[in-house]
Amino acid sequence: MEIVYVYVKKRSEFGKQCNFSDRQAELNIDIPPNPQLAEQFMERNPADKGIQCSVSMSEHEANTERFEMETRGVNHIEGGWPKDVNPLELEQTIRFRKKVEKDENYMNAVMQLGSIMEHCIKQNNAIDIYQEYFDDEEMVEVTEEAPSAKTINVFRDPQEIKRSATHLSWHPDGNRKLAVAYSCLNFQRAPEGMSYESYIWDLENPNKPEIVLKPSSPLVTLEYNPKDSHVLLGGCYNGQIACWDTRKGSVVAELSTIEFSHRDPVYGSIWLQSKTGTECFSASTDGQVMWWDIRKLSEPTEVMIMDISRKEQLENALGAISLEFESTLPTKFMVGTEQGIVISCNRKAKTSAEKIVCTFSGHHGPIYALQRNPFYPKNFLTVGDWTARIWSEDSRESSIMWTKYHMAYLTDGAWSPMRPAVFFTTKMDGTLDIWDFVFKQCDPALSLKLCDEALFCLRVQDNGCFIACGSQLGTTTLLEVSSGLYTLQRNEKNTASSIFERETRREKILEARHREMRLKEKSKTEAKEDELREEVPSVNLEELVAKAEEEFFSIVFTELKKKEAAALKPKPKQQKMEGDEEEEEEEGEDEEEEETPT
Repeated sequence: MEIVYVYVKKRSEFGKQCNFSDRQAELNIDIPPNPQLAEQFMERNPADKGIQCSVSMSEHEANTERFEMETRGVNHIEGGWPKDVNPLELEQTIRFRKKVEKDENYMNAVMQLGSIMEHCIKQNNAIDIYQEYFDDEEMVEVTEEAPSAKTINVFRDPQEIKRSATHLSWHPDGNRKLAVAYSCLNFQRAPEGMSYESYIWDLENPNKPEIVLKPSSPLVTLEYNPKDSHVLLGGCYNGQIACWDTRKGSVVAELSTIEFSHRDPVYGSIWLQSKTGTECFSASTDGQVMWWDIRKLSEPTEVMIMDISRKEQLENALGAISLEFESTLPTKFMVGTEQGIVISCNRKAKTSAEKIVCTFSGHHGPIYALQRNPFYPKNFLTVGDWTARIWSEDSRESSIMWTKYHMAYLTDGAWSPMRPAVFFTTKMDGTLDIWDFVFKQCDPALSLKLCDEALFCLRVQDNGCFIACGSQLGTTTLLEVSSGLYTLQRNEKNTASSIFERETRREKILEARHREMRLKEKSKTEAKEDELREEVPSVNLEELVAKAEEEFFSIVFTELKKKEAAALKPKPKQQKMEGDEEEEEEEGEDEEEEETPT
């Protein structure tokens, strides 16, 4: 579309005209000198004057006006329309567009500009103008720094009766707040007068919590809603699910009814990736996993029983103590149980039996932590008993990597969100271990003694820079790790992936070898059993009983004869006189023994 405006007036006919003319110089004023003024002055003689070698300078100050700034909004309206077309009228604009599109000049202009635009697009696709050429070299410098961490802040339980910090959750927007759940997990040993409150702390103010949450029962878990930072989900010690809206204060906004809630403490609660941002699910040691919608917490939307025999019997269910859900796998989730078994589940299976996909067993005690690798979801980390183990979904018989057996019990663990080869574990002796299996596999890259009491929980910030650890006495320690532990190293993704694949292949080879050995042993035992069956002839039971009776009675009669013979032996004086008689009696006894029926 070509827009032309023609000026019809000459320049001399519009606007203010400039009139220039030449004229001679004029003298406007002339002041002659006045000699009488000189009489008012006196000549100084002699006159002293100091001279410096450097340039003489003086200081000046200028007070300028303050520059005031003001923010104003600009109302942009659609422009470029002719005067006779109202841009607010849809019919007029459509009619004008059709008229312009039929114009030949419009088509020619579009074709001409289209070729230029196509050239620019191809040029942008061929060359990445945002490419960073020296990005790798900066990362190489980071690896030279030794791993370290420093304490930033300590948040202590303000109550006199101390409770354990059982769960932590970072604020989703900016990570400047930390929600901490406090409870006593010792069964029926909670001290009298223990507070039920949990707190939200501001990282810059450790003296007083920013918000106090007041549940009806102590909180075991507490999670921020990733879509709405004002909403928190809590799992109570009595099995109820509670929901808070911090805009409404400290009181519970929604609470599940106790009849339809868990029967044991809620050890796991996770928000689901949903359009509404109101769906979540929870797990408890009563062996049930429940799905909820916080808009209606009166009863769960779905219940699943963790019975690996697939009979859905609650008395056979395994107690759930940890949960794992990856948003990229919306139908799958994993449950860590008290019995040391990881259960992989599919929520959208057709039948209830198919919902339990498979199990992974390898721990000797409860699995306190379960998390997929953020870079490779096929691999996941478990923490339980005295070890931390890394598993692959392709290898179900055994874990592909594991730490050494520690002297202290492990209580929690988590992957680094920024580096695929780094994970963290906490122990009962108050130690935080940072593992980097690309750097070192047998021992932790960094081990820190945070406190004398046991560490109960651990949570890593989204940028991997800060770590929060909760202890048995309710003390939450905030740590900042060195940049090398949260900055992605050169080729680290490829290295971690190759390590995972190599260890998975090794475990598969070992599994196949063990399977072959078991089959060989089974075939050998079966062959031995067949041989024994062939060697042993068919025996008549009646003949065996008769033979046993015959042997028994023969032994009894011989013993009786011996006793009789011993009783009939003569005294020493009558030995000679009765010698012949004894010989005759012995002969008679032998004859009687031969005649005795058996």
